[in-house]
Amino acid sequence: MGVNLSGRSFLRLLDFSTEEIEYLLKLSRNFKDLKRTGTPHRYLEGKNIVLLFQKTSTRTRCAFEVGAMDLGMGVTYLDPGSSQMGKKESIEDTARVLGRMYDGIEFRGFAQEDVEELAAKSGVPVWNGLTDLWHPTQMLADILTVQENFNYDIKGKTLVFMGDAKNNVARSLMVVCAKLGMNFVACGPEECMPASDVIEACKPIAEANGCTITLTTDPKAACTGAHVIYTDVWVSMGEPDEVWTERINQLEAYRVTQELMDLADPSAIFLHCLPSFHDTNTTIGADIAKKFGVTEMEVTDEVFEGPQSKVFDEAENRMHTIKAVMYATLK
Repeated sequence: MGVNLSGRSFLRLLDFSTEEIEYLLKLSRNFKDLKRTGTPHRYLEGKNIVLLFQKTSTRTRCAFEVGAMDLGMGVTYLDPGSSQMGKKESIEDTARVLGRMYDGIEFRGFAQEDVEELAAKSGVPVWNGLTDLWHPTQMLADILTVQENFNYDIKGKTLVFMGDAKNNVARSLMVVCAKLGMNFVACGPEECMPASDVIEACKPIAEANGCTITLTTDPKAACTGAHVIYTDVWVSMGEPDEVWTERINQLEAYRVTQELMDLADPSAIFLHCLPSFHDTNTTIGADIAKKFGVTEMEVTDEVFEGPQSKVFDEAENRMHTIKAVMYATLK
């Protein structure tokens, strides 16, 4: 029997089997081919979705909006100031209202409990565009990018996450690697390692799929022979500015440099979910440079702009993979 995700919500990858994730990736490739060839694919004509954003974003919003319109759907965007959710109206009541008007709901915000409440009470598929705990749509784009660079043969390849490995991206990467048979390495300070419950949940999955999970504080050991080196910003959206001093002191040793890339496999690629502070061409980047004398944070500009960097392929793939998730759950 084929995979059927119709009516399912997409909240975290722990809830999806290896077969289901591979199905979504294959569907993503199909949608990418249709987009690249200009082939119409308005398969969800007449449906409508709403995007609920507590946290702003470039890639997530654009991927959902363009993807939905390509599929023939109407889109409503509600920014943090445009709904009463959590202020004058509970999450439960918001879910019950929106579920009567829309065919699907995307949520990008803080608490995982909020997106789970929306899914439980709305009666329609809900998609997690990011919470403090998980970032499942990003993972599909990441893995599609890895597949494209390794001839779709990723089992046994090694992905290294450098830096704050307790964040939502690193947690999600551990899950998707375990599900798909990729070795996962978390490299950062001991206090920045993934939570023990995530590690314990992923260990038997990794073992069943013939791959490993490794935690290390040694950047050179982590990157030696690796196929993918991945990093993220040192301070996540919503965290107070006061943590910059602490994070810079903790994570400067885990900046992705060309020296580390040179230790990796010759075919290795660099990934980043973006935005990235690889120079001072942003207000935050300029401010950090002024305060701390740090002009490149989680990755050097040489690596970010270098031939191994696939970050903009990865960003484009957000659109194709999100389109796959919407289609699979709404068809």
